[in-house]
Amino acid sequence: MNNGKLMTDTTKKILRLLHPDQPMDVRCAAVLVLGEIGSKDAALTRALIDALQNGEAQLRRQVIQAVGKLRIEAALPHLLERIKEGGEEAEQAAQAAAKLGAKGTRALQELMSKVAPGLRRYIASALAAAGTASAETAAVAVLLDRDPGVVEAAGRSLLAQVSALTPAHRKALADQLLELIGHKKESLSLSAESVILRLLAALDDPRAEAVLWEHIVPPYPPEVRAAALQALGKWAVSPNKEQLKRLFACATASDFRLAAPALVLLKDLPVSERTVPEWLALLQAADVAVRKLALDKIGNRDTAEVAQALLQQIHHPDRSLRDSALAQLSRLKQGQKVLTAALLEADSPDQTWTLARAQAPFARAYPSEWREKVFAQACAYLESNDRRADALLFLLREADAAELRQRLEDRALYWRKKKAYETALLYLRLLIRDPSSGFPIRLELACCGLKVSPHDLAPEARTGDPCLQQFATLCQGYEAELFAALEKIKWLDAEDLYYLGFHFAEQLGQQKQFGGKVLRLLVKRSPRTKLAQAAKRKLRGAGLE
Repeated sequence: MNNGKLMTDTTKKILRLLHPDQPMDVRCAAVLVLGEIGSKDAALTRALIDALQNGEAQLRRQVIQAVGKLRIEAALPHLLERIKEGGEEAEQAAQAAAKLGAKGTRALQELMSKVAPGLRRYIASALAAAGTASAETAAVAVLLDRDPGVVEAAGRSLLAQVSALTPAHRKALADQLLELIGHKKESLSLSAESVILRLLAALDDPRAEAVLWEHIVPPYPPEVRAAALQALGKWAVSPNKEQLKRLFACATASDFRLAAPALVLLKDLPVSERTVPEWLALLQAADVAVRKLALDKIGNRDTAEVAQALLQQIHHPDRSLRDSALAQLSRLKQGQKVLTAALLEADSPDQTWTLARAQAPFARAYPSEWREKVFAQACAYLESNDRRADALLFLLREADAAELRQRLEDRALYWRKKKAYETALLYLRLLIRDPSSGFPIRLELACCGLKVSPHDLAPEARTGDPCLQQFATLCQGYEAELFAALEKIKWLDAEDLYYLGFHFAEQLGQQKQFGGKVLRLLVKRSPRTKLAQAAKRKLRGAGLE
């Protein structure tokens, strides 16, 4: 009794501080204290309602909170008016009214249809956050509203209350939500379905699992499916065959809202033999992140199916995906096979170059059988004047430059012995692109060029003959050994020697001397021929006799 009297006396003293002659900060502080310790007596009720009607804005906002905490029903009409007027006080007034029990809930529900959309969202949020049974039931009913903003406002407030609910309260709320989403005759909006799914997941009710799995596939719209996927959480730890199938279908969707949450759920799942085909299908997904996950999961499986799927990634616009697929392929035996097959079957030089550059960093580790196969194809392209040869030769050079050089030399020698000098020249020209190519290769090139030369003795023709230019270079750089080496070449005939000697006999200095030696070699080898007689005349005419 004494405590009650003391509290009443204290309240009366504080009420005096609400008088208009008190400073504003004192009046606001008094209202704050009354909201915490006050009781619903007549004097306090009158004082607060009076301040709510006539007080300044700063004081009214404090009073609105106080009447909500004290659940003063007499203030309800004034709170409703504040809501109608909008502004800063409307949201606080709605929250206060929602705390006034069933009477406040009914009043807010009636007001919903009479105010602007923005104010309706305040009311929906307030009902969901009130913490009373009647307000919560009303908030669940608000989820049927056709305004997405109203639905989201109610949903956010309900979600914020979930952690504070008792198990019994959670179950009751879950019952309402399950009934709402399972009511086939009542068509829910996209926002409503999404909010309900999120709430069911937050309530952690076991019955939510079946509902969530059902909602991740068509005919439900993408917005609802995405919400269900995001809510699945712990229920996707060990999915069954049908559930896995649904997850993979979502991951391959072109809509990122579906692919992203499906990707998160699949990330921690193990790969089994029976799910490999589904993982392979993810390598065709629209989203790069999904493809990368599939590559990480099954990229190390050395099978033809995986290798073919990885091969398709090397043309993808995303560089990191291309590089990862190539690195994986280069480590797999089947990967090397499909890369080689694609390289050798490429339709155009551009495509061949793409595949060749892609494999260049790994080609050094490829086996010798691979180099033999690629070299054979490169030779076929080179001899048919197909520009795809350049890419293959580049790749072989990256793999083993010394081996390629030897192979080209052997090939040139093979064709020269077959007297296919034009073909031999193809390989010799490749060899001299290397500045380190020595005298034997350069002499071989000049001599094969001499064999295919038209031997036109006209000055202008000789000036443009590449084989004569090559001999001139050799004469300058290898004067001492040039003629000695030429003497040993038996496959040059009299016509070749006459053409060569004739040209250089007309030059100056060491080139002139070289021409004389060549003409005398011709006379020595074929003394009784007409060309030998012509060579003698040229020697006399050039002063080389």
